[in-house]
Amino acid sequence: MTCIKVTAPGLVKLFHFVRVNLTVDTFWMGLMTGICLALAVSMRPWRQLAQADLWTPLLATLVILPWFWALPRLHAMPLQLQLSGAVLVLLCLGWPLAVWVLTAVSLVSAWLEPQPLALQIGELFFLGILPASLALGLGAAMRLWLPQHPFVYILGRGFLGTALCLFAARGLQTWLQGPDALHSTDTPLVAQWLMAWGDAFITGLVTAIGVAFRPQWLATWSDELYLRPTRPPDDQP
Repeated sequence: MTCIKVTAPGLVKLFHFVRVNLTVDTFWMGLMTGICLALAVSMRPWRQLAQADLWTPLLATLVILPWFWALPRLHAMPLQLQLSGAVLVLLCLGWPLAVWVLTAVSLVSAWLEPQPLALQIGELFFLGILPASLALGLGAAMRLWLPQHPFVYILGRGFLGTALCLFAARGLQTWLQGPDALHSTDTPLVAQWLMAWGDAFITGLVTAIGVAFRPQWLATWSDELYLRPTRPPDDQP
């Protein structure tokens, strides 16, 4: 019979490992990410790959976006500037496919410049999964309560919606990190607000160009929905 001897120093090291690497925040972020990925699989996102036009934004995302996510680790700065691009990926690919593509972006980013697993989970959740999911909910609310107009789609979902969703996601991240993140309780939120508008400008610009010239690159765009002809007024006697 084999006995396993556990000493007091071994227990201390095990407790330290769990406390440092398996924090509560990391656990629930990983859990929420796993739930989103499972829901996306249940919607069979691979069916969208039958549309040849979506391969262009998908491959562009996998080539370009990992460099933006890895930028803070590649170039050290006192105030890290990091673009998300999650809302643009959502508009181009739709939520079920977008969450899996963002997961691939996180893996490629970690390959370009490795980081601890806990930080990678947080990056995937706050830069990718959470803003994309918030943008999905915002888009559903806009379709329900606002008129179906190209201006509403471009300005609402592509520009203002991007800023709000990214600021909410990154603001939550800053709040969870506490005031020691950037040695101030106000500067991080201001920085996240400004970076959210930078992301919103790029997303709104690309969305406007896509609507005008390449609507087939936007899975959330529909000519039948947003370009319906207005009904003529009734004839007056």
